[in-house]
Amino acid sequence: MPQTLLVIGASSDIGRAAALRFAAAGWSLILAGRDEAGLAREAADIIARHQVSVATHRLDILDTPDFNGFLAALTTLPDAVVSVVGLLGDVAVSATDPEDAAKVMRSNYEGPAILLGALGEQMRARGSGTIIGISSVAGDRGRGSNYVYGSAKAGFTAFLSGLRNRLAKHGVRVVTIKPGFVRTRMTASMKLPPLVTAEADEVGKAVYEAAMGQGADSRYVRRIWWPIMTIIKAIPEPLFKRLSL
Repeated sequence: MPQTLLVIGASSDIGRAAALRFAAAGWSLILAGRDEAGLAREAADIIARHQVSVATHRLDILDTPDFNGFLAALTTLPDAVVSVVGLLGDVAVSATDPEDAAKVMRSNYEGPAILLGALGEQMRARGSGTIIGISSVAGDRGRGSNYVYGSAKAGFTAFLSGLRNRLAKHGVRVVTIKPGFVRTRMTASMKLPPLVTAEADEVGKAVYEAAMGQGADSRYVRRIWWPIMTIIKAIPEPLFKRLSL
């Protein structure tokens, strides 16, 4: 039987890249997201390309009360799940609009964490599985330019670390992937530095490698982020608060 991947946020560029990577390897797919029409188009395209089984399910990551219904509707517990949902937001808006800030925080932390936690408990009972969360370098240290988004990603990174510790002894692997800048529709209006900007397919490749048991439990997509963030995290706070980052 083919293995199955659940993609949470499947209509995103990274979600599509991950789905295509797994489909090319013969995996069955479950695509979840809010855009039902978009998911149907993605499913049809993947089936035409790779002749694999693809199911779609509507999922709003902010509708946490509906998570139990979503999980009950799945016909199979996936072998692996990846959460690629996220909302960058605008820090200038979030700084003065509590509802906007809450939406950014819930989209990047609360919703994904609660859903992955529930899936983790089911995998724990089964004794196997892989959970992959797309976090961000923005969560490594709070910076004024994106502190609302960064704080949510910091929470998500910490959650994945704790979930990894909880589930490791039960045959479930939890992997944190931190891409840094990614060239997607979400960043289309931004001027991105080429050296540290990944393509969506690079992230999809990292997700596939994680499901195959390759690489570290927590990793950057481009290795150059490791020295960059090591330096940023080492800057003393009296100096750091004077910087514009």
